[in-house]
Amino acid sequence: MSRNKQEARTGPVAARFETETDALMTAINASVGYDQRMWREDIRGSLAHAEMLKNRRIISEQDFTDIARGLKQIGEEIESGGFAFKIELEDIHMNIESRLKEIIGDAAGRLHTARSRNDQVATDVRLWLRGVTDEVCDLLTAYQKTLLRLAENNIETVAPGFTHLQSAQPVSFAHHLLAYFETAERDKGRFKDLRKRLNECPLGAAALAGTPHPVDRKFTAEALDFDAPTRNSIDSVSARDFALEFMSAAAICGTHLSRLAEEIVIWMTPQFGFVTLSDKWTTGSSIMPQKKNPDAAELIRAKTGRLNGSLITLLTVMKGLPLAYSKDMQEDKEALFDCADTIRIALKAMNGMVADMKTRPEKMRHAAESGFSTATDLADWLVTKAGLPFREAYGVTGKLVTFAEKHNVGLHEIPLAEMREIEPRLTEKVLDVLTVDASVSARKSYGGTAFERVREQIENGKKLCHSETL
Repeated sequence: MSRNKQEARTGPVAARFETETDALMTAINASVGYDQRMWREDIRGSLAHAEMLKNRRIISEQDFTDIARGLKQIGEEIESGGFAFKIELEDIHMNIESRLKEIIGDAAGRLHTARSRNDQVATDVRLWLRGVTDEVCDLLTAYQKTLLRLAENNIETVAPGFTHLQSAQPVSFAHHLLAYFETAERDKGRFKDLRKRLNECPLGAAALAGTPHPVDRKFTAEALDFDAPTRNSIDSVSARDFALEFMSAAAICGTHLSRLAEEIVIWMTPQFGFVTLSDKWTTGSSIMPQKKNPDAAELIRAKTGRLNGSLITLLTVMKGLPLAYSKDMQEDKEALFDCADTIRIALKAMNGMVADMKTRPEKMRHAAESGFSTATDLADWLVTKAGLPFREAYGVTGKLVTFAEKHNVGLHEIPLAEMREIEPRLTEKVLDVLTVDASVSARKSYGGTAFERVREQIENGKKLCHSETL
């Protein structure tokens, strides 16, 4: 026999085949190397299925007792690290079933009555992903609370607001942070929404057509805390849109985290100097001893590409598959698992950085006062106090900015006489609106950056997080 052959096929499906499996076929076919992380879900699903079979008198009380005992022992073996996973048994499901037979004998074979690996896998993935989705929602809430704490300490920290990364208008730094709170709230909403569609139980769909056995699908759904059984047996085993929804939500969430990560990188440069991070969240250079690099932020920024890649992987796998099940769908797990691992570590790291971040209000204020950031306030004053149409006021303000730029002064530093040569209707009261504090305080529209509005946003954020205090 050639060296790239196995001695023989093993496992319950071996009876159909007469020759050995090629070693490369075994390698490409096996998923136990990564799907073993679903062992708890597989055992839980099997226990619910076995209890239903017992209740419907499809298996005996003794069979159920033996199966439950054997599955409990297997769980303890895996938990302790004493379980021997075998690649030739393909996946976590066959590994557990094979070990169950070693422990309890023929009763193990009756566990798979009225069940296929197709509905078994679909159930396990949904169970596993449901837990991950709940964890991600909790991580998002923790991140939001951290944002709120930092915001509450920086309500009156005046910072430059940017468009095109150019100074636009001064804002409360807390207001800027609360923008990320809102993105996290929508992210959490997406995860909670997909969880509703995720939470249906495929058990009982069998291979694709259902089963002739008198199963009770509502019982297994309730036993596993699903809202209901899935309604169509073909769709039950062939659908992976619940995984795609999770990965899409994770990719969007990752994009939001990446934007804040990019800002942290910018804020930490000496040219900005808006924030600092401690040694816990920075690294050094191998050659430049002065460096403290925001590598955690940079890695979060990069992991967004990984999240996007996982989503594209599964979209591509699923796009051309006929109903119902195809082996291609085994490729869902590595991408899904990696996506779940990535979004969780990204959220934990971002939460840690935000909690560690120290602001430098004086640097932010200095930056906010540069770049003629109160120009819009000047134009608004000309509209409300001098009665100019906005477009005319815009033109006057542009001329004043040009004057200030040529003379290397701020708008508030232009002598009133010089101002009035450009626009006679200007009075000394215009100077009151040209400070950054006045600019921020004036923007009292709902959702605006005025300090009082920001305080309202923080209190609303606490309610959304179901927390009276932070």
